[in-house]
This record gives sequence, structure tokens and C-alpha cells, in this order.
Amino acid sequence: MAVERLNSIVNHLNRSRSGLSTITQQNPDDVVITLAIRTPLAKAFKGSFKDTQLDYLVYTLLKKVIQQSNIDPQMVEDICLGNVNDGNATYVVRAAALAAGFPNTTAASTVNRFCSSGLKATQDIANQISLGNIECGVAIGAEMMSVGGDGPPRPFHEDILRTQEAADCMQPMGQTSENVGKDFNITREAQDRFAAESHQRAERAQKAGWFDDEIVPVTTTVKDPKTGEERKITVTKDEGPRWGTTFESLSKIRPAFPDYGDKSTGGNSSQVTDGAAAVLLMKRSTALKMNQPILAKYVGATVVGLAPRIMGIGPSLAIPKLLGKYNLSIADIDVIELNEAFASMAVYCVNTLGIDPSKMNVRGGAIALGHPLGATGTRQICTGLSECRRQKKKILLTSMCIGTGQGMAGLFVNEMV
Repeated sequence: MAVERLNSIVNHLNRSRSGLSTITQQNPDDVVITLAIRTPLAKAFKGSFKDTQLDYLVYTLLKKVIQQSNIDPQMVEDICLGNVNDGNATYVVRAAALAAGFPNTTAASTVNRFCSSGLKATQDIANQISLGNIECGVAIGAEMMSVGGDGPPRPFHEDILRTQEAADCMQPMGQTSENVGKDFNITREAQDRFAAESHQRAERAQKAGWFDDEIVPVTTTVKDPKTGEERKITVTKDEGPRWGTTFESLSKIRPAFPDYGDKSTGGNSSQVTDGAAAVLLMKRSTALKMNQPILAKYVGATVVGLAPRIMGIGPSLAIPKLLGKYNLSIADIDVIELNEAFASMAVYCVNTLGIDPSKMNVRGGAIALGHPLGATGTRQICTGLSECRRQKKKILLTSMCIGTGQGMAGLFVNEMV
């Protein structure tokens, strides 16, 4: 038995080494990221972007993509915007791209897979490049949650509601968090301690200036709610982190969803946020030809489905599926960006996957920074790659749960070591 166990361990290590060797190889047809930037994340309804529209934020960020990359806009063949709440997002991204300086030959589209929309947009552009359909494209995620929340506008047809899991798709996100807390015994204390750590890490990162190379300033107009007076401001940093947050202060906050449970609060759940993030992708050969700096290699992404009522645990299924495709283990990952939709699901995923907490959300996560739904998938790439550069580490994993019962994960290799 001892010999068999030893052989099993050796085989596993060999597979991991083989997996790492494979994904870190550099080939001309690789899909690479040459720019990853984001706006600051602002508090919805009362923050710096409360009077800013989606079109302006997307337009501003796309202008920054051109300016910071020094790319000829003619080379960008497609732009994909991940967005959840705006029904006019397809009009928005096309018009914003044209105004930002992209030619009318640059196409544009939108995707919506709830909280993974930014990663889905990245996957869509990467897949087009990989298949040879385009050479270069931009993936952008953006959400103005100040405009309103998501959710079905009306109940589903009665025939659909007869299927329990279909009916469960209408459960509020807070209810699904309480379901996870109850089903898997994730205590209020564990959730509050996790949330406190998220804020403390974000505070440390802000004070040290770790976000500076991923954030681009945004100049916009804000209106005084009392006088109606408008003034120009330049937003330069995230507004979500509450410096000085402690477990003791969070433990005093009342439950946010008392109809469903008593563990999830406004302090241990993700913040409602406005923001956007973008990544510029192209073939490695194209990047070299255009003298673009290669930040990272896009390896792949995958998605899973699960019971809608416990949608939060989606990353615990998506991550093993993705790692399995590349013969990797969680120990092979250097930096992990896992979306903190709720502390309940984050604690569950850490415990279930055996994640080393020191590798995950080093700069804090959505509980401290915020969760602009369509932007989170691209925001995680920006933050994760920046953290890889700071630590001089290579392998980045991103993941998030998805409303209605799904999970997604993405894998990247930092090449700025």
C-alpha cells in the first residue's frame, strides 16, 4: 500500500510538472494579453460614478486602451463588452468604440453571463484569435449598478415554475448565500472574519500603491444631490475599502436578508459598485510584430452548471474542471482571484478546494473592492496580473460564481517576471 501511495504521489507530481511545462511554453499562435487596465471602482448610488452613464465609462476606457497601448486602432478587429444590466449595451459599445477612435471596420458585440461576463468576453475574443478569425481584439467588462439591479422583471411562465430548479433561478442572491451558509455550516463568525481580512488586505494594498499600475484615472461629472450643482472630478482610486475594518465591527452589523437567514450582512457581502476593466488580446506573433509588450498568455477558461439555489459554490466546481484540462493542481497556482460575491461562498470554496489563503485575493476582493457585475471578470485579470508582477510569480487563476447556478474559471501565465 505504501509503495502504491508513493507511486500515486510521484505520478501526480509528474503530471503537474508536465502541465506547467505545457502551459508556460511560448508559441507564435498563443493568445496573449498586451494591456490590462481598469477604472477605479466607485460606490453605486452615492459614489463618484453615480451620475455617469455606461456609454461614457466604456468610451473613456476604450480611449485609454488606445492611448496606453499606442496601438493602431485599425489593427483591432473586434471588441466584446461584458455587461449585465443595460439592455442597450450593444448600441453603447459600438458607438463608444467609434467615438473613442476605433474605425468603423472594428466590430463590436456584447455578452451577458451575469457575474462572469467580463471573463466570458475575454474568452470570446481569445477564442476568435485562437481559431484564426481575428488577429487582435479588446475584451471589456463594465457595469453601472447605480442605474439599477438585475433580476427577472416578472415571474416565469407557470409551466417553467413547475420545475423546482427552474423556479429556484428566481431566488434573490442573498437567499442563495444564506442557503450556502445553512447547507454547509459556514458560520457567521467565519464569514465576518473572512470579510475583515478582505478589507484589511485592500487597505494594505491601497496604502502601498499596489493598484496604481492597473487603475487609469477617469474624469467625469458629479451632481450635488442637494443643490443639483455639477462639478468635474477625477477619480483615481477605489472607493470600497473601509480602512480600519475589524471582525468586531463587522460582527455588529445586522443580517441583510432576515427572511432567509442570519449569516449574510452588508459587511460580509460584495459591494454594489460602478466600474469597468479592459484587456487587449492578440496572437503572440502579432504582438511581436507590433512591438507590443506581452503581459501574459491566455491559457483557457471553462464554465460549469450547478443547482441554482447554491449558485455561490460554482468556483468549487469550475476550478477543478479547468485545472484538470491542463494537468494542474491547486498547488500549482501562484495567485488566485476568486470573486467574493458573499463570504459564505468564498469560505466554502477555500475550504473545499484547499486553497492557500495567502495566495487568494492578496489585495482584497469584492467584499472590500466591490463587484460591478459585468466588469468583475476583466477586473480580476487586471488585478491578478498586477499582483503576479509584484510577486514575480507566473500562474494566475481567476474564478467566480454566477447567478442561476453556474461557475466559471480562467487561467493565465504572467510573462512579466
